[in-house]
Amino acid sequence: MDLMVSTILTVEDEPDVRAGIRLLLEDEGYAVTEAASYAEAVTAMGEGPVDLVLIDIKLPDRNGFDLCRAFRLDGHLIPIIMLTAQVDSHDVVAGLEAGADDYVTKPFVPKELSARIRAALRRMDRIAEVPSHSTQLVFDNLVVNPDEGRVTRDGTVIDLTRIEFLLLAEMAQHAGLLLSRDQLLERVWGYDRAGDGRLVDAHVSRLRAKIEESPSEPRFLHTVRGLGYRFVRPSPGAESPSPSR
Repeated sequence: MDLMVSTILTVEDEPDVRAGIRLLLEDEGYAVTEAASYAEAVTAMGEGPVDLVLIDIKLPDRNGFDLCRAFRLDGHLIPIIMLTAQVDSHDVVAGLEAGADDYVTKPFVPKELSARIRAALRRMDRIAEVPSHSTQLVFDNLVVNPDEGRVTRDGTVIDLTRIEFLLLAEMAQHAGLLLSRDQLLERVWGYDRAGDGRLVDAHVSRLRAKIEESPSEPRFLHTVRGLGYRFVRPSPGAESPSPSR
């Protein structure tokens, strides 16, 4: 009986690193497609189905941020993991803001990269696994429909990545409750990454830009300074609050 094999596109210009990633992924049972540049990655994405992309930030023609943004603008919802050289650099936040789901620092530990990939691929199926008893969540002009994986504001569909939807659905389903960054990392990303709140912060910021009428004065996604986030159900006719952010 044939099993479905996930295909991973690796975008890395250093041949030795690319070869090492291929060996690791093939050993884990994945099919691997390689690209050494922005142009090759765009071509590879158009030639066949891809389930996940690993993107190195430094490419010879254009950078990995541009590639990530291009994939998102083209409507690709598959997981994207950025490969960055420094954990404390601006590159981390920039990659997440460009639409990446996660990041791994180089040199990476093979088991860590494998765990991130497995968690990301598991998230691919979570929208389809929403319990049948779930119903749409209505918050004034914002409607979250877990059954369809769709969010609308004033009747207009909002274009979210898969992980953005999962994050919003998790918070909306627990409206009014404080959720710490560590809780969100575990529930949405599928693993515990205590102390690295940038992953959550960047995606909340992207969500605000998409669902809030005034992201600087959010009605729904409130920050509880130093603790985490709370999805607030607005009162009918209430003015947009100005919580600490």
